[in-house]
Amino acid sequence: MARIRSTLVIATALVAGVVSATVAVAAAPVTAVTATAATAEMGTAVQEGGPLTVRVGEGAPVTTRFTVTLPVSVTGRLTAGLVLGDLPGPVAGGDNLPGAECSVNGDAYRLCGWNYDTAEYEDSYGDGYVLSLPPTEAARTLTFDVRIDPTHPAPLGEHTGHLEMKDASGKVVATGPAAVNFVLGTPRADYRATVHARDKDGVLWQYESTADLARPFKPRTRIGGGWNAYTAITKLPQTTAAGYGNMVARDRDGVLWFYEGSGDPAQPFKPRVRVGGGWNQYTSISAGGRGLIARDRDGVLWHYTETYWSGATAPFTPRVRIGGGWNAYNLISSIGDKVVARDGAGVLWSYESKDWDTWKESAPFKPRVRVGGGWNAYTAVRGAADIDGWSYGDGVARDTAGRLWLYKDTPTAARRQIGWGWNIYTAIV
Repeated sequence: MARIRSTLVIATALVAGVVSATVAVAAAPVTAVTATAATAEMGTAVQEGGPLTVRVGEGAPVTTRFTVTLPVSVTGRLTAGLVLGDLPGPVAGGDNLPGAECSVNGDAYRLCGWNYDTAEYEDSYGDGYVLSLPPTEAARTLTFDVRIDPTHPAPLGEHTGHLEMKDASGKVVATGPAAVNFVLGTPRADYRATVHARDKDGVLWQYESTADLARPFKPRTRIGGGWNAYTAITKLPQTTAAGYGNMVARDRDGVLWFYEGSGDPAQPFKPRVRVGGGWNQYTSISAGGRGLIARDRDGVLWHYTETYWSGATAPFTPRVRIGGGWNAYNLISSIGDKVVARDGAGVLWSYESKDWDTWKESAPFKPRVRVGGGWNAYTAVRGAADIDGWSYGDGVARDTAGRLWLYKDTPTAARRQIGWGWNIYTAIV
């Protein structure tokens, strides 16, 4: 009897072991199926052709396509966003982002805007800058075309992120990597500067900038002769490769002449128009404020507000007195929105224009700011439009050896040599 009881115990144990093993083996596929189902609930987004390269400043808009594959379980209205979280925020100067248009499933393009996640303006993604794509109804496959305008400024470099789709509850139902690479192209002509220079024979030459510092200017082109008739020439405040931008010149009799930009790069100025006489009373004439500034022999600075943009018959309003003491300077010019003035010790000072709500003609500038010393090394200092790509106003300076130097955006920036042999010119404008 004891042997039978022992056999039953052993048999029972064996059966129990077999059952447990069977249960364990059966349970494994259940776990695998559950994991597969969970994975299948997330759709994919693929950027066709990889990262999009945008040559900022040139050419037609460029397009990247995202193909989204959704699980069959996803239904209803969906939203989508291209999230590029590494774009600089507004405080870091990242508020200049390129224009974009978007299309879904081949529909007509529509404007799509960038949103930034802040306390005041919270986006639905919260990951940084998001390009909101058109909402759409769920389908097994969706396509989004994003067309970016390269003619506007953009933060250079490759910016990575992802495309996300969300359902009505805010749940992410599809995602995939995305990248846009902004590289500096050649800005269009109306963004690029032209620098003008008069030679000893009175011929005026034009240098069109390229935005490429390896070759900053195209070969010079001849504007015309007879410019030795003028004792002062200045721009108002910049000229561009599109043939826009104005210039004034004073002749030996003290008559000021106005040259309006023509819009023709080959002949950038319209025939001159007489402004008026009496300008020999001034020892300096320069762009500044919102028009011209002129210093008389007593050191008083006067302001002439521009009116040429409004279609008025005269290009300037009657002068208004700014103040005295400007004989302390041996050079007065402008770079960007700032008037710069060099004193006898070679120190350059900057006068920034006041804001619109505080500006007035008799007091157009904020208090001066010291730029630095050593500016007596230069025989000419002039402002220009963009020379090296997406600047709001560059500056050029020629030293006594005839080398031309670039100051990007502001006279406080580090200089870079962009030319030599400029001592052949009696004036740089």
